[in-house]
Amino acid sequence: MLALTTTTTAQAAPPPLTDPAKASAVARQLGDNRAAGVYYRNGRLVVAVTDQAAAEAVRSAGAVAEVVPYSTAFLDSAKAKLDQLAGIPNTAWSVDRSGNRVEVEIYGGVSAANRSRIEGAVAGYGDAVGITEHSGKIESTAYAMRGGVGITALYTDSGSTWIRTCTAGFNVQDDTGKKFMLTAGHCMDDGAVTWRRRYGDVPLGPAIDWYNGNNTDRSDYGVVEYTNPDVTPYGTVLYWDGSEQQITTSASAFEDEQVKRVGTFSQDLVGKVLATDVTVTYSSGITLNHMIEASNCTVHGDSGGPLFSAGTALGITSGGNYADQDCGDSDAQSDRVSYYEPVYKVLSWEGLKVY
Repeated sequence: MLALTTTTTAQAAPPPLTDPAKASAVARQLGDNRAAGVYYRNGRLVVAVTDQAAAEAVRSAGAVAEVVPYSTAFLDSAKAKLDQLAGIPNTAWSVDRSGNRVEVEIYGGVSAANRSRIEGAVAGYGDAVGITEHSGKIESTAYAMRGGVGITALYTDSGSTWIRTCTAGFNVQDDTGKKFMLTAGHCMDDGAVTWRRRYGDVPLGPAIDWYNGNNTDRSDYGVVEYTNPDVTPYGTVLYWDGSEQQITTSASAFEDEQVKRVGTFSQDLVGKVLATDVTVTYSSGITLNHMIEASNCTVHGDSGGPLFSAGTALGITSGGNYADQDCGDSDAQSDRVSYYEPVYKVLSWEGLKVY
């Protein structure tokens, strides 16, 4: 007589889940309070969860389960707090699903006050948020243009073609957000009207309006339209050490106001306004009215550059005395002066604004 034996057949393991859309569907079924994201690890799809029962459901679907402390809902709420601060330059943050936390990256140029704002926004999230420091600044890969940067244009004189070098003043925009650059009007003399960035010889665009003592107010300013889509104009002034000053407003200058000036070939960061309604006649015979006079030095090639006080745009460099002599960050020559077209007037006439 044959003995009957019984065997228990083990339940076959589900086939490995390889479709990320299906893994995401498993996570959605669990809900944002029990799931914590989908990612790859060692070539396998992983669904992060917050409890063992959810982990079993994931394994039953053929995916690898990882139990973590923080849910999707919790991490997303931390990021939402940070998103309320969006607009702080040189910062980035995201939910790192595989690390089960929110990663905050702070790059160069972030002030202590803004760092405190970030830390305060996520203070209640503990180690679910990590803040790391990084060098450099975050910039678009497009060519950058800032105030104080050198610009060039070709012109013809006595049958020969020459290169004129001037300086970008302030980047401005109209009500539609279209970007323009302010510089000196006399830079456009002899037909120098198609401008390029001096460094890299990058095309910028044409001058669309300019004056050099030939309008009612006897002004010296030009407006260049940015037409190269690969150029990103920033609303900042670039110092020679690579740092920047954000320009946020424009205003009329006041006597004895402390001011800075930056140009292609020099900068003088220690000066003051000497007068605010000056009529000046250059050695060429051209007379300009309603100009700002300041104690800052300037040299040839600095024309068009910005005069400013903190984040306030004040003037566009027109000229000065001793323009063929060296100029330092703080020129000590007591009788050195320079002249500037008031920015706020140009903005009003042209329908533009700083940003």
